[in-house]
Amino acid sequence: MTSKSGQPANTGQPANTGQSADARNTGNPGSPLAPDWLEVPADLNALHEPLWAGGVTRNDAGELTIEGLTVSELQRQYGTPLFVLSETDFRARARAFSDAFNDAFADICGGVDVYYAGKSFLCTSVVRWVEEEGLRLDTASGGELAVAFRAGIPGADVALHGNNKSDGEIHRALDMQLGRIVVDSLDELERVAAIAANRGDTARVMLRLTPGVHAHTHEFIATAHEDQKFGLSMAGDSTDQAGLSAAEEAVAAATGHASIELLGLHCHIGSQIFEPDGFALAAERLLDFLAAMQSKYSIVLPELDLGGGYGIAYTPVDTPRPAAEIAQAMAAVVRSKCAALDITAPRISIEPGRAIVGSTTFTLYEVGTLKTVRVDSPGSGTTAGASTGENAGEDVTYPRRYVSVDGGMSDNPRPVLYDADYSAILASRSSDAAPQLSRVVGKHCESGDIVVRDVYLPEDVAAGDLLAVPGTGAYCWALSSNYNYLARPGVIAISDGSARLIVRGETEEDLLNRDMGV
Repeated sequence: MTSKSGQPANTGQPANTGQSADARNTGNPGSPLAPDWLEVPADLNALHEPLWAGGVTRNDAGELTIEGLTVSELQRQYGTPLFVLSETDFRARARAFSDAFNDAFADICGGVDVYYAGKSFLCTSVVRWVEEEGLRLDTASGGELAVAFRAGIPGADVALHGNNKSDGEIHRALDMQLGRIVVDSLDELERVAAIAANRGDTARVMLRLTPGVHAHTHEFIATAHEDQKFGLSMAGDSTDQAGLSAAEEAVAAATGHASIELLGLHCHIGSQIFEPDGFALAAERLLDFLAAMQSKYSIVLPELDLGGGYGIAYTPVDTPRPAAEIAQAMAAVVRSKCAALDITAPRISIEPGRAIVGSTTFTLYEVGTLKTVRVDSPGSGTTAGASTGENAGEDVTYPRRYVSVDGGMSDNPRPVLYDADYSAILASRSSDAAPQLSRVVGKHCESGDIVVRDVYLPEDVAAGDLLAVPGTGAYCWALSSNYNYLARPGVIAISDGSARLIVRGETEEDLLNRDMGV
């Protein structure tokens, strides 16, 4: 069983490595309350490199720094909570994907078009970085199109997704002369065709298909199986007299509309995926379908978008694959499949979002209240040491410390939405104190308001300390809210040893300005 970030789920069994403070008292490894995958760190001050952006380190005083800027300086200037994003690291990861995929596919289709998935995190600065690094932009709403337009990226380099695009969003896409509109259903195809025809325009369209691939991720972010809202099914329809799948119906319909330029096919099998098998199988199935459509309808679909979903490290046990390794594996599948089908390889595109922005960012919090509770151990009453002797049959409890911070589910709802796991470190100083199993929680009026479910932090963490949670660049600010009327945090970008605001943090006045009764 796996958790939603890719590591083994919390089965409630004792950890099997390391020594916690509680463990030294009981003679057992770790805390029995910890999930199997969570080891007691050998050094609580060490930074596990895959979790952090380049340029993040500790200075000689033990304080966390990014490109030489201390977290205490950043707190004084910008407050907390605060999203701290490395522009330097973002650009490096964007280039790494572009270079790796262009190199891998150079002999197949001349290279790859890399679309940054803006839904992971988007603002005008990010759009400009994407364009300057030679990437294109994937959007999923009219609001994201508005950000793209404000940033000045050419419409030809922008794609629009969405399973329920409004007429207004379709008009905006045509106004901006987007490079592609990814159509999600037969109904939507007809609406796009009609709107474009009425305007005297031609819509450049890709068809999103569901290849029936099961991605090993959380149900809510797996998007290529049949029983979900996205895409055109590739399975035959027994209710259709001709036995055509919805995907084939869409191909036939699109070729019949003068207002539609059918570019090709698209799929996206899910998010936070580590294993390559799903990507390979999806590519094979779409290439089979593309070849079948070419044979049956004598049309050549020149493009194939294989989506994104590449995983990142949220905890030390996550093992994401380097961009070059992903690229070579996917290229090998496309190369061999096109040769077997005897077709010219289509132009390939991909859509990394989390894999570019996720690890560029950490969230900085200030610690407030702390409390420690006693929790029944798993299998209470039969725990080693309690099954015989004078304590036989007695309940055994272990300590779990709750560390409250000044943010929570309003700036990171992923733990409550997906059971997502994160890590955290004491950032404002180093500590030689013993490790204690802790749960980092927010200040919202919800018991599920958990930022980091299980982490070992020093015993001497106290109010006023700063904690840093890495890997918060993707789907944290983008999913943030004003629950309990908390203002959403700002985002700062770090580059060349200096910091600047790229998204201003909200104020109470911002929230009250929308209240028409004031």
